[in-house]
Amino acid sequence: MVAKKAEPSPARVHVGGLISSWRQRAGMTQKELALQTHVSESLEGAYERAERIPSAGFLIEADRLTVAEGALASCISLMEQEPGRAQFLEWWALEAEALSFGGYQSLVLPGLLQTPDYVAALLRSRVPAYSKSEVERLVNERLERKPALIREPAPTVSFVVEQSVFERPIGGTAAFKKSLLHVVKTVRELDHVMLQVMPTDVDEHAGLAGPVDVLFSPDGRYSVFMEAQGKGKLLTRPAEADQYVQRLGALRSQAMPPKKSLELIERLAG
Repeated sequence: MVAKKAEPSPARVHVGGLISSWRQRAGMTQKELALQTHVSESLEGAYERAERIPSAGFLIEADRLTVAEGALASCISLMEQEPGRAQFLEWWALEAEALSFGGYQSLVLPGLLQTPDYVAALLRSRVPAYSKSEVERLVNERLERKPALIREPAPTVSFVVEQSVFERPIGGTAAFKKSLLHVVKTVRELDHVMLQVMPTDVDEHAGLAGPVDVLFSPDGRYSVFMEAQGKGKLLTRPAEADQYVQRLGALRSQAMPPKKSLELIERLAG
């Protein structure tokens, strides 16, 4: 799966040029810099061409290796200010190549487990409303993420979802039942996918601050994506990402075991 490209911002073009300039000053090829920063050569090239948003970890390592004296590391905050749409597309690209990913959802089913009817119902609930053509376009766009779940080699996938999500019949009772059964079928058929339910009667847990998604990339770095009120935020600073990795680990320990979780969802589906 290849994520759709967003038009690069002037800031990203500027940072890509700086990466290229400092790399050449250091007498390094793209392949050499990629190898030492633990990313693929194609990804390093995409950073320089402003096709991808450089992660904080990459900028820190590239700054050290090219002796940029802070010129590249100082661009981290600039990249964190990229538009929400660009950050979502970057997350999409990271998800497509991640070794593992997962997250905690408190309001809706995880995007990769949603049916077309469920997605459409979510989009139709928006205020102000989307047009019919916009709903169709966005449904198709979201469904294009599906290959991230079934690609080879398979990533390790783990979700924690609030029980209330499986009790709110988004899209109507009949469509919602199909959505729940789709979740159960997907998790049962894909051994690399795990889902746990956070019971409603748990009075407090590590996810009360809101939904969060975490992934682990081939370069050995964690990234975090948070979405609220339709706006997403991508975090790649190592210290920040580590906090959410710990939070997700705590959530898994506080949620129901996977087997009991699927049994509960089946009961709720009737």
